[in-house]
Amino acid sequence: MKAIFIVYNQAYNQEIVDLLEGLGQRGYTVWEEVGGRGSESGEPHLGNHAWPTQNHALLTVVEDALAAPVMDRLRDTDRSNRDLGLRAYVLPVEDAL
Repeated sequence: MKAIFIVYNQAYNQEIVDLLEGLGQRGYTVWEEVGGRGSESGEPHLGNHAWPTQNHALLTVVEDALAAPVMDRLRDTDRSNRDLGLRAYVLPVEDAL
């Protein structure tokens, strides 16, 4: 199994959830109002008066075979909308219950 950790502009939450559900992935955990700043480009999302936008972070655990299709769809989404501030990371899951 693989864990996919996704961070994105909060305004796009439904788009990310729909992307996962469209691939048959039902389960996820989301953290709302997450602040941060990208390492390469983009504006900070800090939820303050200077930088009012915030992010959401989402973690989903998928079967190994689904990790690549999810990442491919996320890449397509990122390419078509740079304002999303999308970052995603695939991590191994060693154990789960």
